[in-house]
Amino acid sequence: MREKPDWLTSHGRPWVRGPARTVYENPWITVTEYAATAPTGAPATYGLVSFRNYAVAILPLFEDGTTLLVGQHRFPSGDYSWEIPEGGGPLGDDPLESARRELAEEAGLQAAEWREILRAQLSNSVTDEQAFGYLATGLSAAGVDHAADDTEDLRTVRIPFREALDAAMAGDLPDMLTVAMLLKAYHMAREGTLPPELALAMMGQGTVDRPGGTDEPAT
Repeated sequence: MREKPDWLTSHGRPWVRGPARTVYENPWITVTEYAATAPTGAPATYGLVSFRNYAVAILPLFEDGTTLLVGQHRFPSGDYSWEIPEGGGPLGDDPLESARRELAEEAGLQAAEWREILRAQLSNSVTDEQAFGYLATGLSAAGVDHAADDTEDLRTVRIPFREALDAAMAGDLPDMLTVAMLLKAYHMAREGTLPPELALAMMGQGTVDRPGGTDEPAT
């Protein structure tokens, strides 16, 4: 285990939470307003969005260096978003089991090997949402049908990893977990912490048009 530098272990005064009141809640979130004291000693009113689930993100990587993205309309942004398979899991559940379920539901896949490569805080100025990211390899079709959420209308596309990374860097894949996971996998490939054959396949480029108009990796 690496030794942490001093700046990672030195901390100032924390926020102090005072009286709280619930402003809004539903099955997914609770909004709480606190009378708080800032680290500077100044009084403040703070609104906190607490999530009843953590987020899970899965980057599926095939042996040929391709990955799979899921497309859907997102309500908050009002646009269409291509993302790696993502979802949520109850706070008391094992995040890996939630990731397995989401990969099956959204991508119709199961993985022989799982590796946690990311833990993240999402919008940590206003929410307490935590995220877990997994690299999934040894992919095959899921053996059991998993019903998707009845509000989801999903599409999938299988493309070269480098094409997905380039799209993220161009701003065409703005979902932050997708960006973070693609960059982490790229870093791992460059640093030699992925199998060499897989890393080389990920760095390759080029697609061919297949019948039906779907771009698939050249072989």
